[in-house]
Amino acid sequence: MTAVDRMLDELEQEAQTTRRVLERVPDDRLTWRPHPKARTLGELAMHVATTPGNVARLSATSPAQAPRFEDLEQRPGRAADLVPSLNASVEEAKAVLRTMDDAALGATWTLMRGDRQLLAMPRGALLRAIMLNHWYHHRGQLTVYLRELDVAVPSVYGPSADENPFA
Repeated sequence: MTAVDRMLDELEQEAQTTRRVLERVPDDRLTWRPHPKARTLGELAMHVATTPGNVARLSATSPAQAPRFEDLEQRPGRAADLVPSLNASVEEAKAVLRTMDDAALGATWTLMRGDRQLLAMPRGALLRAIMLNHWYHHRGQLTVYLRELDVAVPSVYGPSADENPFA
């Protein structure tokens, strides 16, 4: 099994968990935010839904120009938009990853702002750190938002206070 195959397997497994979290986002609370500096529930949920595809697409070009991250922010019109957005994002990420081999993952990927290099790392490290780990971080953040809104939190890596798949 190649490194890309392992990443694809992990992406699919984690997408299943992410779907369960996104399915819990209440439609009537999309504009709620826990703090004035925080994203709204809808903004955070859409960020979680679209991260895999956005990062995979960015990883396919090197050097890549740094996006204006505020331009990437999307707000769902309704909570029902979240899972279809996740499904499309995961499919896009899979399509990009399937074009790569281990040499492509090991190649140096660079992020630029104009002529200034902001970041250089192996493409596989970018995908691991941002497409996956960053995604998990924000999914965890989303479960805290759900808890604050008194929405039942699904099991992620084990039982939550609301759901025990081992019982």
